[in-house]
Amino acid sequence: MMKTQIHRLFSFVPPLAAGSGTSIAVGIVASVSVLSACTVGPNYHGAPPVATDAVHAASFVRTPAAGVASGPAPNAWWRAFGDSDLDELIDAAFADNPDLHAAQARLREARAQLSRQHADALPQVSADAAALRVRQPDLGALAPSGSSGGGPLQLYVASLQASWEIDLFGGTRRAVEAASAQADAVDADLADMQVALAAEVAQAYIDLRDEQERLALARDTAQVQQRMLSLTEQRRTRGTAADVDVERLTSQVETTRATLVTLDGQIAEALDRLAVLTGRPPGALDAKLAPAQPLPALPDSVPVGDPAALLRQRPDIRSAERWLAASNAQIGEHIANYFPKLTLYGDLAFTAADPGHLFRKNNYAWLGVPYLQWDLLDFGRTAADVRGAKASRDEARAKYEHAVLTALQDANAALSRYGHEREHLVRLEAVQRSADRASALMQERFTAGVATLIDLLDTQRTAFSAQQDVVAGQAELLKDFVLIQKSLGLGWRRS
Repeated sequence: MMKTQIHRLFSFVPPLAAGSGTSIAVGIVASVSVLSACTVGPNYHGAPPVATDAVHAASFVRTPAAGVASGPAPNAWWRAFGDSDLDELIDAAFADNPDLHAAQARLREARAQLSRQHADALPQVSADAAALRVRQPDLGALAPSGSSGGGPLQLYVASLQASWEIDLFGGTRRAVEAASAQADAVDADLADMQVALAAEVAQAYIDLRDEQERLALARDTAQVQQRMLSLTEQRRTRGTAADVDVERLTSQVETTRATLVTLDGQIAEALDRLAVLTGRPPGALDAKLAPAQPLPALPDSVPVGDPAALLRQRPDIRSAERWLAASNAQIGEHIANYFPKLTLYGDLAFTAADPGHLFRKNNYAWLGVPYLQWDLLDFGRTAADVRGAKASRDEARAKYEHAVLTALQDANAALSRYGHEREHLVRLEAVQRSADRASALMQERFTAGVATLIDLLDTQRTAFSAQQDVVAGQAELLKDFVLIQKSLGLGWRRS
């Protein structure tokens, strides 16, 4: 609308004297330079302190007495397992996981919005051209004496327009500040997804190897139980065993066989889960991962750093802090609407009846307009926007505080679980050693002829069961190790 009105006024604007145009331009630039130095709204001074004593402590509250070191934790923590299959799976997940691709697209979108905000702060220049050919009506006898006939009229126009909204009170700068913080927050969200993805792949892989190892032990147990059942049935035939003994062993055999079926199903689920996490269809990893392999080796010591390092490296905390910075900048963006907006508009146009004469000196005209707009009465719209922005800032501050407290809770809980699982595994290993010794002693007694085969098989079954418990305990300890890394916010890569 404004552009149309200016074009209507264009032919009525007289040319300025050579010196006057320069003086006005210098005056406008000087005034704009002074006014544009002002930026309204609160400046951001960083996130508020949260749980200061806990954050600046030398170590976490729940750090176990053994198995944990205070040094900085490596970001690619899974390499400490020394398992090439796991390394390849996590690399594949980072390259091909669909959810990660979606997060990367969101980051590109946020960066594009930031580029748009930067561009909005710069002048806008456009050009247009037109060629008009109009046939006038032949009025004939009605035309005044001495007038010529109505031949076609040709007109050629080319123009260049430029406009620039001067950021007098920093509203555009605040918008750029908010968009920059939002892009950083989305980048941190992507890193947080990488942290979760690496942990999920590692846990699925540990489940797979745990189930494969326990399946092999369950099969050995089933064979021993079947031999015990066959011997008991023979003894019943001879009258030296009761029916209840046969039924008890039959129940054990069927229970173990049911466990085999369950473990087979869990292995298939773990394989499919790993395939989907790495961006492949179910069954794609069967050939590579179906052969049983032992569990990864747990590192002797787990470096966990301190709570201050947790705040620096955990992506969800960085994301919450960046959203807080963005919401703080949006307050100033809305406050700027209280003040006038100044737009500089310029137009340079050439008009001629012959295209060859279009750009001659006497066929051009120019126009420069400083346009001031000020909403003097908006019935509280701007005030409502400012109040809403302040409320969003307060909400973002509360979410940041929640993120810090949750991170401290996650880390301490993971460390506590890890310490207790280590102690539990020590007890399970002691049970296994005792069961292995009992089996070895019974083997000696059986060889010496003072123990029956069924006694030997029973001690072997107990040893297999204890070994399965140890494998399950090792798997839980490995997954607790993974949870520590996840709670520390480790495992992300820069985009």
